This record gives sequence, C-alpha cells and structure tokens, in this order.
Amino acid sequence: MRTFKDRLRHTALFELIALFLVAFIGSWVVGKSPLEMGALSLMFSVLAMSWNFAFNWLFDQWDMKYRGGAKRTVGLRIVHAVLFEAALLFVGMFLVAWWLDMTLLHALVLDIGFSAFFLVYAFAYNWAYDIVFPITKPLETIQ
Repeated sequence: MRTFKDRLRHTALFELIALFLVAFIGSWVVGKSPLEMGALSLMFSVLAMSWNFAFNWLFDQWDMKYRGGAKRTVGLRIVHAVLFEAALLFVGMFLVAWWLDMTLLHALVLDIGFSAFFLVYAFAYNWAYDIVFPITKPLETIQ
C-alpha cells in the first residue's frame, strides 16, 4: 500500500510532466497560444490532480480488499487508466468548452484527443512509477 507521502509524489510528478506536455503540444494542435493552453492545462491539472489523488486512493483500497495487494499486471493498469480517463473526460469537456469558447461537441472531440494521449501517458507513467517506486508490503506480512 502506498503511503500518503508517496501518493503525493506520484501525483505531483504526474501533473508536472503533463502540464508541460499539454501546454506546448496543445498549443500546436489547437492553434491557441501556449499561454492560453497553459492556463487550461493548469486548470486541468488541478482538476486531474484532485481526481488522481482520490481515484488512486480508492483504487488502492479496492486492490487491498479484493486482490490483497497482489502484483499489478498490465491488464489491471489498462483498466485503471481507462476508468480514470472516462470520468475525467466527462468533466473536462465542460471546462474545455467554457475556456476555449467552443461548442460542447468541439470540446468533446478535443477532450477525446487529449484523453487518448493521457490514456497512453497514464498507463506508461503508472507502470514506470511501479517499477521505480515499487509497493512494499508491511514488515509483519513478509515471511
């Protein structure tokens, strides 16, 4: 099980890397200024960071209860990333439409594009994080 401090590191690193990527790649894709996309990226970062913290805490609780904290597989990480992004997509569509003054349909299409990017990013980041910072079991459970 991850500690509170580890979960904060996990979330902060995820969001800092994402903030940089979305501000610059997003400005190129959408044709808006890096400042405008950077501000949207920052708003998304706050939204996603809050959701990331809550979702991963809930995921860890579920994992310990139903799987006993067994090693996380690629398949489990795929499900993890899809569930995380689906909820974020729904809320994010409204934020994009408001900030970029778009219709909900255009915002949804743009948000789907960014969500596809984040689906791959979240999977790769979480897999790499598990390797670099593996979950250790409490001493009393090690035999």
